[in-house]
Amino acid sequence: QVRLVESGGGLVQAGGSLRRSCAASGRTFRYYGMGWFRQAPGKEREFVAGITKSGGTTSYADSVKGRFTISRDNNNAMVYLQMNSLNPEDTAVYYCAGNQELPYMVVRTTSGYDYWGQGTQVTVSS
Repeated sequence: QVRLVESGGGLVQAGGSLRRSCAASGRTFRYYGMGWFRQAPGKEREFVAGITKSGGTTSYADSVKGRFTISRDNNNAMVYLQMNSLNPEDTAVYYCAGNQELPYMVVRTTSGYDYWGQGTQVTVSS
C-alpha cells in the first residue's frame, strides 16, 4: 500500500505557473503507474496527466497538452506536475493517484486507480 501526500497548490494569476508535488510513502512506489486528476466545482473528476512506472510513457488530457508536464523521481518516491500558462479554467482541486494493476500503461479513468492523495486547491485568477 502507498500513501500519497500532495503539496504545491495555491493561487496564481492567469498566465502563471505552479508546480505540484506528490510524495509517496512505502518502497513500492516505483511499481505504480501515477496520475494527476482534477475536479472543479459541480463537475466530475477528470484525468489531467499520467505516467507509467518507469516514466517512459506519459499522456495528457487535450486541455492541458503542451502546458503541463508530468514527471517522477522513483529514487525519492515523488511525482510532479509542472503547470504553465495557467488559465481560470484550470481552477480545481488537484489529486495525485497511484495505479498498481496496470503500471505499464497510462490509465485515464478514476476507477483505474487504487490510491489517492488528499487533494489540494489550485486557483487561477483572471
